Parts: sequence; C-alpha cells; structure tokens
Amino acid sequence: MNKITVVGAGRVGESTAQFIASKDLCREIALVDINEGAASGAALDIQEDAPLFAFDTRLIGGSNPELMADSDLIIITAGIPRKPGMSRSDVMEVNVRVTDEIVANTLKYAPNAMMLIVSNPVDILTYRAWKKTGWDRNRIFGQAGVLDSTRMASFISLETGYSSLDINAMVLGGHGDSMVPMMRYTTISGIPVSNFLDQNKINDIVTRTRNGGAEILALRQNSSAFAAPAAAVSIMVDAIVNDRKRILPSVAILDNEYNCHDMAIGVPTVLGKNGLEQVIELELNEQEQADFNNSVAQVKKDLDILSKL
Repeated sequence: MNKITVVGAGRVGESTAQFIASKDLCREIALVDINEGAASGAALDIQEDAPLFAFDTRLIGGSNPELMADSDLIIITAGIPRKPGMSRSDVMEVNVRVTDEIVANTLKYAPNAMMLIVSNPVDILTYRAWKKTGWDRNRIFGQAGVLDSTRMASFISLETGYSSLDINAMVLGGHGDSMVPMMRYTTISGIPVSNFLDQNKINDIVTRTRNGGAEILALRQNSSAFAAPAAAVSIMVDAIVNDRKRILPSVAILDNEYNCHDMAIGVPTVLGKNGLEQVIELELNEQEQADFNNSVAQVKKDLDILSKL
C-alpha cells in the first residue's frame, strides 16, 4: 500500500500511526487533525523513531484535508471520546458530524480509498459512512471485533495461565454492552475453552469483556483505551496490505447475512487486498441467537436516532 491517512491525532490515532509505521505497512502516512500542531508533532515524533524500529515509512501531519490526497486507506479515529459514566452511544451526535465532514473530504481528495472506522459508536458511524459515500460495502468497515476478541483472549490467558498466543477468541454483535462473546467458538490451541474453565469463570470473562473499555476508562478517568485499539487496527491493516485473507471479526454492512439487512454490526469477516471480502455466517444456538438478536436491537435503536440527525 502506498499511502494511509489517519484522521484524528489523539492517542488512538497517534498510536495507530506508530503501529502501522513500525510494521512498514505503507510508504507514507498522513496524520490529519483539526489541531495542526498535534498532527504535525505526532508525525515528527514517530518519524524520529524510524531508525530504532527499522522502518522507512514517511510521515506527514497537519490540519489541511488535502493531506489525504490519493490515499489508499482512510482510518477515522477522530471524534470526542467517552468520559466515565458515558456509553458509546452518548457521543454519537457529535461524532456523526465529525464523520460526515471526513467522508466529504475523502470523496473530494481520496475517492478511490477504502475506509476503516474506529471512532464510536463504530457500528453507527460505519453505517453512516457507507450511506454517505454510496460505496460498495467491501470498501467500508469498522474496527471493534478484533479489539473485543483480543480483550477476551487476554482475560482467558490471565485466568488460565496459558499463553495468549494459543488463544483464539470470537466476539459478535455491536461494540457495546450488548456484544456477544462467543465462548463456543473460543479455543486454546484448538481445544474449547470450556475444557479449562467452569461456567462461573466463563460468565465472569464474558461480563469483563463486555465492560472492557469501560473498565479502562474508569481506571484512567481522563482517557479511554488507546494501545489495544490501535494494535487491533494495525492487525486489520496488515491483513489488507498483505492480502492475508484473515478471518477477523469486523463491523460489516450486512446484506441478509444473519437475517440482517441495511445495517452494520460485528461479524466474522475475511480481510484481504479488496478490503472486507466476505462475511462468514456462523451457526448460532438458541442462546447465541437470542443474544445476537438483542445486540441487533440495540444497534437499531441507535440507527433510529441516527435517522433523525
């Protein structure tokens, strides 16, 4: 990939640029933010660690949206973050306006790009961007499931003592309290996690996963999570840049998959050079289907609010 633009030079955006640069996933990264100094300073700071991390990516930063010109991928991290006690939906109105402006600039300066949404509420903003661009759904997708799944895998590793490298976790649904951690599809070296943990421990991990972002926010007070979200973005970017055909949970526009249409929500997907190349439908049992339906209903409530903005 030649050029990636990260819009939003806050902690998530800066960390995202750092991870992408350190992996040498593109030739150029543009950091764009309404605060020109923040974007320029972050770009220069990352550029100066190139000899230490052995990458040749060039970084530029500023407030002019023209910096995104000819980008192959636009990553949106801009918007207001949650504060303690706030839900992801509480920041929707402001972040919809922010996303609308970024989408307009993308259509003007990088009309052939793909778009990866990170800002919250990610399911709603992914849907909004898709509607505003009119693009095919493979070009617009959101980050949430990779983060939620890696949080769950981390909690399982901490509880069992086994290596996180051997844990594969899956989370479906909206990126919020109604997300659906799929323990039946979660394994340690291919062995179902139920072989290692009793149901009470599994229930605790499910609850902690659903509250993973809120837990960090409550501890930090003045900042939501940024390291793990940025690392999750870099995994998705790596899958696309290197055409790995990785199966990763992403926020996808659904077209009758999971009996859903005209909405965005987290599901297993295949990521490759063409972006979101396939939605994978899992067979859900009665309880999983009920939990997923509940998550869909929560996302639809926000979509109803969106329709009035």
